[in-house]
Amino acid sequence: MRKHFSLIALAAAAALSGCSLIPSYERPAAPVPEAYALPAAQGDNTPIAWRDYFTDSRLQQLIELALANNRDMRIAVLNLEQARAQFQIQRSALLPSVGGVASANRGNSQITGELGNTFSVGLAISAWELDFFGRINSLKEAALAQYLATDEGRKAYELALVTSVAQAWLAVIADEELLDISRRTLQTREESIKLAKLRFDAGFASELDYRQAESLTEAARATFAQQQRQRALDENALALLIGQQVPAELLRSIAGSKLSEVAPMADIPAGLPSDLLVRRPDIRAAEQQLIAANANIGAARAAFFPSISLTAQYGSVSNELSNLFNNGTWGFNVGPTLNLPLFTGGRLTANLESARAGRDIAVAQYEKVIQTGFKEVSDALAGRLTLAEQARAQTAQAEAERRRFYLSDLRYRNGVASYLDLLDAQRSLFALEQADVQIRLAQLLNQINLYKALGGGWSEASLGKQEVSNR
Repeated sequence: MRKHFSLIALAAAAALSGCSLIPSYERPAAPVPEAYALPAAQGDNTPIAWRDYFTDSRLQQLIELALANNRDMRIAVLNLEQARAQFQIQRSALLPSVGGVASANRGNSQITGELGNTFSVGLAISAWELDFFGRINSLKEAALAQYLATDEGRKAYELALVTSVAQAWLAVIADEELLDISRRTLQTREESIKLAKLRFDAGFASELDYRQAESLTEAARATFAQQQRQRALDENALALLIGQQVPAELLRSIAGSKLSEVAPMADIPAGLPSDLLVRRPDIRAAEQQLIAANANIGAARAAFFPSISLTAQYGSVSNELSNLFNNGTWGFNVGPTLNLPLFTGGRLTANLESARAGRDIAVAQYEKVIQTGFKEVSDALAGRLTLAEQARAQTAQAEAERRRFYLSDLRYRNGVASYLDLLDAQRSLFALEQADVQIRLAQLLNQINLYKALGGGWSEASLGKQEVSNR
């Protein structure tokens, strides 16, 4: 019996130390330039946590709600748990599966021909494949890479969720500011139409002036209604992201708010393009998918070699149930089974070609993700360079237009200028004030896009770290 267990232990050691046919992995060269087209500040590779980047306490509260309640985030976490379980299932194939067995049979003996009973009970190892050529180990490595890719995918979604909440929050604040502009403009035009009506009734102005004032007033009223609708839509989008209704106290806190009053976001250096390989979880996920595809080639190669399976049983056999556990009834049997593929109709070759094609696809996908990341950073850098100057010029133009409107209104009330000049000043000021809000919103959204494009910040998964680290 000791020799029997020694044989199993030796087979287990041989299986666990089997050779590997996985091709040597080398990270593909990044298919992007070594520097961004626009100048960027250098920085380290450490991701900036979202709490350190988004300093507004109200926004931090919303992000916490989203991370806790967003349903897609829950799915991402559950996908990670599922991938961990799949890895553990694949890893368990390296070890023998031991189970208890019991049987009872009645029939004619092949030796004596007499009718009798046979009872047995014991432990059995059923068809345990000894991994001499690394097929199972290759599949285990592929499953591990898939798990790690899923973990990186969770981080990528967390980053996307954090930035989406920030963008939705800023959109709601911008809606508040636009509503305030429309409300004030509507009040101004309602006063203008009253003045136009008085001048028309008194014979100092034509009906044309009155109808023009009426048209502008209704246009302002229509814009106000449209912006009320947009405000409701943006609030609904924010509620979907955080997985519940937006807390009423947060909505009350932004009444009359302006984008210029939002707590500033931290500055973030862009670093070098190679930093994206470390920072961006979607690039790391694509690389893990590539590693998994590479491991699948090792499994496909190993399928060409013989597979050896071990079946063993230790237990008691007796013709009488009452004697089943007596001395002399115990014994064991062990036997290997060799399976040598001789003719498979091209299945093994096709499987290997499919695995190689899968690796080539993974390489192309990995390179595409890198190129996409490089483009997103370059776009954000271009925005950072130009949006600030555009916002400054837009604000200055709006201020000049406010002065023009004031002077036009003063000249019209004193009968110096025509009503057409006043209407033109009103239209221009309203459009520029709205454009001023939109450009400042674009500037803030671009800061968020740069944070996301550079890999942002994410929290480490707490699921299965200890188990998965044990290869």
